Amino acid sequence: MLQAINETVYYIKKKIDLETEVAIILGTGLGDVVKDMDITDILDYAEIPNFPASTAPGHHGRLIFGLLGGKKSMIMQGRFHYYEGYSMDEITFPIRVMKYLGIKYLFISNASGGINPDFEIGDLMLIDDHINLLPNPLTGKHYDEFGARFPDMSEAYNKGLLELALTIANKNNIKVQKGCYVGVTGPSLETPAEYRYFRIIGGDAVGMSTVPEVIVAHQMGIPCFAISVITDLGIPGKIIEVTLEDVEAAAGKSAPKMIFLIEKMIEELE
Repeated sequence: MLQAINETVYYIKKKIDLETEVAIILGTGLGDVVKDMDITDILDYAEIPNFPASTAPGHHGRLIFGLLGGKKSMIMQGRFHYYEGYSMDEITFPIRVMKYLGIKYLFISNASGGINPDFEIGDLMLIDDHINLLPNPLTGKHYDEFGARFPDMSEAYNKGLLELALTIANKNNIKVQKGCYVGVTGPSLETPAEYRYFRIIGGDAVGMSTVPEVIVAHQMGIPCFAISVITDLGIPGKIIEVTLEDVEAAAGKSAPKMIFLIEKMIEELE
């Protein structure tokens, strides 16, 4: 793996004359962040050595480099999911590359189903904890270069970044929720019984991404901020049949608020 990471980092640095500070992973229906970016370079995943291909609908499969919020940034416009058939090493490979590129902060967005009865479609949920029901990405061969074999996860989501998000949201009258994200394999959506179970064990929202990336980033010492757009509800009495188009439409309506919040946070980073 180390050789593959070094090959990928070498290729990107040869192509991109930009010392990146911030990385952003975009979720389903949330690709409009790039519209506010002063773009300098774009690399398709297909041309990057050792990078998987993004097959999920609505995930373009590009690394975009430039200035966002006054900071040198890279955006993953399209992530990798376990349900696509990728291994955890493949899903989290870009995070390893980010660390070796010098990324100082990682921002992650996703579309998720709300299971907290106080949530509504369109709400933004700041993730302050997670429950991992996916295979753990640290299983297997360990490399000391990546960090601890048994990393402490008591603060997987950086408290300083959470406080910054809350401050900016309050100052700009943006309604946000806080909660625990349950990471599952997908790709089928949940049954009513599964929604009830996830709520009983402490979840506020459920989705098919984010957790593996956060675990690996945390192991490597990258502070993480993650935010969910609630695109459907798994709450008794509010469960209806949902399509991918419904999810993308709901995410798109709330995207401007999420984009504003993330951009303001990046502006205030040291």
